[in-house]
Amino acid sequence: MAELKIDSTLAGAVDLAREAAVSIAEPGTVGDYLGVVMEAERLATHRFSCASTAYVGWQWSVSVARSPRQKFATICETSLVPGEGAILAPEWVPYAERIAPGDLGAGDVLPYREDDPLLQQGFEATGDDDTDQLAIAELGLGRVRVLSPQGREAAAQRWYDGAHGPRADVAEKAPAPCQTCGYFLPMAGALRLTFGVCANEWSPSDGKVVSLDHGCGAHSEVDVTPLATIPIGSPIVDEYAVELVPHEATASGDSGGVDSDQPAESDDADSGIGDIAAAAADVEPTDAPEDESSDA
Repeated sequence: MAELKIDSTLAGAVDLAREAAVSIAEPGTVGDYLGVVMEAERLATHRFSCASTAYVGWQWSVSVARSPRQKFATICETSLVPGEGAILAPEWVPYAERIAPGDLGAGDVLPYREDDPLLQQGFEATGDDDTDQLAIAELGLGRVRVLSPQGREAAAQRWYDGAHGPRADVAEKAPAPCQTCGYFLPMAGALRLTFGVCANEWSPSDGKVVSLDHGCGAHSEVDVTPLATIPIGSPIVDEYAVELVPHEATASGDSGGVDSDQPAESDDADSGIGDIAAAAADVEPTDAPEDESSDA
């Protein structure tokens, strides 16, 4: 396509285009002139920068045109358009597609998806009651739609890459995989080759779908090495602490030659209490007053 020749009349209508932009813009938001582009024969667009902080990178666009043999330009359209690096609103997403996994709460109902790629047509009755009842009872059919191969693959990949797959921290440190655990319940259908359900209440995966090569410390067939017992030696006797135990008089009033106001001697010869008492009796106080009872 040949390049359009610049129309001097349209290219010279800069002031006219600026006046049109100023007439619809907020005061002070029409900035520097950015140039003119020929859109078609006798049709051009003038661009001005937008100085509004709310529209960074946007431009004022003013289209001008003239009819054949017309010697002046007229305004066709004035608008605000995004330029290079402009801040744009995110792409519109229909409301039915905005709900993400985990957003569904109590009482919420998802819209019906007729063309769900993760589902396919379910079992169709053959008309033979015996055959139909056997298929429904044994194969779990009877639903309008069931998982398609794409749906099974998406679910399996999500579960395998999740917190109950082989790459979870608890699985990498587990002593044995789930497939050898007595609490592992295999799933029905094609997914039984890779997944099952944990039925161990002590496991962090209890009631969750787990892969065969997942694992945790609650495996039914593993045990921990008991800690080594520390031998206890002979009791340590504290020979420096003294406990004063009052001696109670007998029923006959005989104290057995022991002053009831004095502490009883310990029967333990190894306790050292008797030696401490004897050593204390041999020491005479330097400033003790004379006993006046001796002169009486």
